[in-house]
Amino acid sequence: MVSKKKMAVMYILMAVITVIVVFPFAWMFLLSMKTNSEIMLTPLSMPASFNLMNFVNALQILNYGELYSNTFFICIVSILIELTITFLSAFVLARMEFNSRIKTMLYSFLIMGLAISPFILLFPVYKINLLLGLRGKAGLIMPYVATSISFNTLLFVGYLKALPKEIDEAAIVDGTNLWQLIGEIIIPMAKPVIATVVIFNVLYIWNEYPFASVMLRDVKDYTLSMGVFFFKGKYSVDYGGIIASSIMIIIPELIFYGLFQKSIVDGMTAGAVKG
Repeated sequence: MVSKKKMAVMYILMAVITVIVVFPFAWMFLLSMKTNSEIMLTPLSMPASFNLMNFVNALQILNYGELYSNTFFICIVSILIELTITFLSAFVLARMEFNSRIKTMLYSFLIMGLAISPFILLFPVYKINLLLGLRGKAGLIMPYVATSISFNTLLFVGYLKALPKEIDEAAIVDGTNLWQLIGEIIIPMAKPVIATVVIFNVLYIWNEYPFASVMLRDVKDYTLSMGVFFFKGKYSVDYGGIIASSIMIIIPELIFYGLFQKSIVDGMTAGAVKG
């Protein structure tokens, strides 16, 4: 049994970690209640008066309906493409039998991207988009798909390797073809890791800024992360508007993460197997 002293230490550590995590959000909320001069001169003090003018201004300046619809469209299309590609490739690497050396080389090549920051590739990706004629949302979706392959493959292969091979053999003996095996047996069993992959990719796309700032040129294609541009003038910056809009962007993300955090834990634990 854990002693009372150890329990007390654990509770203290949990409280400290909670304060460290919550403090930035609380500070953001206080800053959103301040004027620009207060933010610059006294960022750590309490606001002179609590008002929602920054939120009102943000709602007037930004077209949140368009920003949200663009972000949702890019999220959905990107995730559908990358799930199809990475799940099928992971199935081949984890469940099908062929030359082990080739399999190892393919797996190593696919996860090699984890060692390279995608933002280093901004300029080459931009040039490739120009070469292929990809503009607007399409020019953003394809880089998102490409940069997700390594992480998705790592989780999918680890999870699928942990499933008993006898399942495949029994299904084939019963007359199941390859696509039925994937769609009716493997995918339902892989729901935890699929949920984890979807959640992580949604959060990444929701917050991603460097690629969006380079690839998107038309205001009608802007995503939520690009909303900050509307608060920057030629000679001034509306810091209160930036903070207020950031809070309105973060809140749906926190709710989404809170609702599906159990799926994240289950999927990460299930994928954390050797193989």
